[in-house]
Amino acid sequence: MINTTSMNITSKTNMALAAALCLTLFSYGQRKSKSQTKTIDFPMTETHWAKLTDNTEFVSYKGTQAVRSTDDRPFTIWLQDFEFSDGTIEYDMELKGQGFPSIYYRISPDTLNFETFYVRYFGTPDPKLRFATQYTAVVDKVNLWDMTDDYQAAVNLNETGWNHIKMVIHGKQMRVYVNDMKKPALWVPAMEGITENGAIGLEGDVIYANVKITPNATEDLPAIAGYDPTYNDPRYLREWQVTEPVDYPFGKDLLEGIPVNPGVQIDSIYLDENATWKTVWAGRRAMVNLTQVFGGPKNGNRRLVWLKTAIKAEKDIEKLLRLGFSDEVWVFINGKPLYQDRNFYGSPGMKFPKGRTSIENSAFTLPLQEGDNELLIGLSNYFYGWGIIARMEDTDGVWFK
Repeated sequence: MINTTSMNITSKTNMALAAALCLTLFSYGQRKSKSQTKTIDFPMTETHWAKLTDNTEFVSYKGTQAVRSTDDRPFTIWLQDFEFSDGTIEYDMELKGQGFPSIYYRISPDTLNFETFYVRYFGTPDPKLRFATQYTAVVDKVNLWDMTDDYQAAVNLNETGWNHIKMVIHGKQMRVYVNDMKKPALWVPAMEGITENGAIGLEGDVIYANVKITPNATEDLPAIAGYDPTYNDPRYLREWQVTEPVDYPFGKDLLEGIPVNPGVQIDSIYLDENATWKTVWAGRRAMVNLTQVFGGPKNGNRRLVWLKTAIKAEKDIEKLLRLGFSDEVWVFINGKPLYQDRNFYGSPGMKFPKGRTSIENSAFTLPLQEGDNELLIGLSNYFYGWGIIARMEDTDGVWFK
């Protein structure tokens, strides 16, 4: 079961990683040649690893050098003097306290961007639980876990004793093996971070040991991004126009009353006729990922953008539209309000699956008039990543990009 402590992943991580800048713990001069595939051992000692939290303890454990927490709270360590790009990372992890034991890799020098793989452990492991593991990216210090529902998987975890984890990373792709070294537990066809190399860190209330890295050992994993299952599907709306974000404080209403039907219109404070629009395209998984365009919340403020696209219909017709979104949406068709909804993680009304952005979030009927139609969507963000996915149930009698 997902615990709301996931909200702390990014803040704790960035505080710890930022401390590394002051400590100058690593040197980017230690670059490895592309031909090197020699396995390098990194024992859990202060010779190789820097403590980023005071509750870190290096110990001898079960015949090997290990690291653990001294107070049953997550600790963070940083691999010194090593830059990772492609290759194989292996390590052992023994579950200890509940949480999100994580490995961070390709960490940028400013610690604002990196990739991460983590395990969710909140009680007896369930081998059928799809949310047991997850890959996600951190972009501009925003953890995109709520935007990467596709990159989660069930896994057989040992509640006692070691769990052996092997990560094969090459360019945009990654395979992760957990205990079973013959079958990947998680396969990520296109990592969505923006870094190509960088430092490595570990975090969690677990016991780590036996870290081995083999640079450039990528097995048969291609470097280019793999197949996108939405690529051949013409039902997704991919070309949009978007405004620049504006602050949208809680307690405000987008709509104002007018004395004619439909009785409301968009308050010009939040969208006026002089708004500047630019083109944005849906990327992989047919998602318009606005975190990659605008970053996340700024100074703790909720933000709002508008997206619009054109749909042409050969006659008056109704079409079912499926919409994935985070966090709130206001949908208008030809200037008239049509649909409003929220997808706040951790709230009783969060959308399936678990408040993450997915084409399964919502569906409603889109009334189209003969000729040109404008679909307008207001989207607000306060919590982690934001974006939309939109798909028509079918394309009979309609045209769009």
